[in-house]
Amino acid sequence: MSINYAERFERQIEQQFARELTSANIATNNRYRFIDAQTIRIPTIQLSGYKDHARDGSKNRGTVGNTYQAFSLTHDRDIEFFVDEMDVDETNQVLSAANITAVFNEEQAIPETDAFRYSKLYAELVELDGNIDTTVLTEANILQVFDKMMEDMDDAGVPQSGRVLKVTPTVYTMLKNAEGLQRTLNVTGGAKGINRNVRSLDEVVIDTVPSDRMKTAYDFTEGWVPAEGAKQINMILCHPSGILAPIKVRDIYLWNKGETPESAFGYLYQNRSFQDLFVIKAKMAAVAINAEE
Repeated sequence: MSINYAERFERQIEQQFARELTSANIATNNRYRFIDAQTIRIPTIQLSGYKDHARDGSKNRGTVGNTYQAFSLTHDRDIEFFVDEMDVDETNQVLSAANITAVFNEEQAIPETDAFRYSKLYAELVELDGNIDTTVLTEANILQVFDKMMEDMDDAGVPQSGRVLKVTPTVYTMLKNAEGLQRTLNVTGGAKGINRNVRSLDEVVIDTVPSDRMKTAYDFTEGWVPAEGAKQINMILCHPSGILAPIKVRDIYLWNKGETPESAFGYLYQNRSFQDLFVIKAKMAAVAINAEE
């Protein structure tokens, strides 16, 4: 009988994704539910505002509205590997499955999830006519671009606490050397212990993302490669409240020798992932991007 190793290795898998998946902290909004195999819907509640109080004992009754927005998941992926019986000892099946899972996650699943999410974030913002800035960033203007994004979010009522800034390594270096940036150096153990890291800016957490995971479009025919004509995303400022990143399926199976025709002479490893990312239209002000024009 096959075993779902996604459940067997649930803790290890979650730890690996948390450690290596750079987009994990923008995918924390779980206010959705599936209404069929691939569709989620989110509620939007409309309430009327205050009215003047009358001192004659009467009350003002408001109105309540409830609508739903539906999203259909599209990023449905799978892969399988055959492991010959001579390569896997009978007592080492679990370890073999764990090793295959760890390597596949590190080299394929995790970077592809990042690449898909950031490119889909860009595509969603383009479709919604959201805030996409194409200013060529320099050490002289990067803080101005960041400040304008923050100002627009403040003006739109986006929560100030919990915002995240995703940048490429090039932009991170630019930030460290930005004109007008007030720096505090932490010196420990002499000159070799100087820490010049910039982990937050105006209380916004800064995460560095490999530049190959932050392109505007990808070809997912086999694995993930930048699509022809893809542009570089330089910087993403966002608040998770405006983003949905549902995962419908994350299954990992290992079929033992002889359990299926395909595994007659060895072990069959199967991995499937079904997920997507959406920007909530009513909260699209919670996402701002700087990218190549």
